[in-house]
Amino acid sequence: MTIRHNTQNDTQTTTAQTTHDSNAARTDQHLANQNRQEMTETKQKAQQNFYDFYLEEHQNMACRRLHFAGSSFGLLGLAKSIQTRSPKPLLKGIAAGYGCAWVGHFFFEKNKPASFKFPLKSFVSDFRMYTDVLRGNLSLRDIKYDKRAR
Repeated sequence: MTIRHNTQNDTQTTTAQTTHDSNAARTDQHLANQNRQEMTETKQKAQQNFYDFYLEEHQNMACRRLHFAGSSFGLLGLAKSIQTRSPKPLLKGIAAGYGCAWVGHFFFEKNKPASFKFPLKSFVSDFRMYTDVLRGNLSLRDIKYDKRAR
């Protein structure tokens, strides 16, 4: 048999402890949310910095056009691979895409492709550049028509 002794002092202590635990949990949650937000902002800033660098490496319009064509070949290869359920069109699209991009860098931009040092970031940035062209934020005619801040 258990005997319970409930006194006013025990109740006040339990209530104070519960309030303290609740406040501590809220503070911990707030700090976790704040850290998550700061990490997200830092990651976004790093991605933006890399994209700015990436665009600096793509000032020549022939290079940009070749990148756009190459990305289009890659997307067409992906679509054809899905349609035919064969990897060959995708592989051909990737080869054509990188071939176009590298010709643009070596013969027109006269620099080394960023994909040699940063393959994943470059791949993501290439498709970001592709979508910026489609949205009209980047020009394939002349850099003076770019709508993004430099």
